[in-house]
Amino acid sequence: MPAEARQLASLGREAGARLRIHPLDVTNATSVRTFAIIVGEGPVDVLINNAGIGGKWNPLVDTDFDDMSDVMETNAIGPMRLSAAMLPLVLRGGTRKIVHLTSRMASFADNTPAGVYGFAGGAYSYRMSKAALNAGMRTMAVDYREQGLITAVINPGWVQTDLGGKMAPTRVEESVQGMLRVIDDLTLASSGRFMDYLGKELPW
Repeated sequence: MPAEARQLASLGREAGARLRIHPLDVTNATSVRTFAIIVGEGPVDVLINNAGIGGKWNPLVDTDFDDMSDVMETNAIGPMRLSAAMLPLVLRGGTRKIVHLTSRMASFADNTPAGVYGFAGGAYSYRMSKAALNAGMRTMAVDYREQGLITAVINPGWVQTDLGGKMAPTRVEESVQGMLRVIDDLTLASSGRFMDYLGKELPW
């Protein structure tokens, strides 16, 4: 909620009228519809779906399946729910881009003992949710290509956020600057791709 986002509120005070902050819960259909109505005054050039939670990283036999449902709802279903609500506005925009923040841990090819960051296996809920998000994006790229929609999933890296923790090697500023460059460079020819914040294509 906006009241809990202290850094965002500070940025809002600095930006003034250039930045509008609205509440949004991507797991709640009413919240999503209300948000789409509020911002529906004009076209949307770029929609960035960045909602995400880590969930519990338990061994399979200790999986909390209620928690898994929450992770899937936030990380995979929520972005599709918001994309569906915002799609008419995006298609009216000048660039027609929808970008989802994913994770390299969604990669099937990289889920090996020598996988990314030394994380092999595990994290069932998180991996599954991000893989589902990737599949949803790829399907959007196919379904709306003729309407000029450009969509992609971008791995921001292991970043020093509340989710990534202080041990993460990538600063927030570095990740954001890289992602903005990647988003700016996206074209219809690159729609449907799985990339990192440096623009490198990642294995599915």
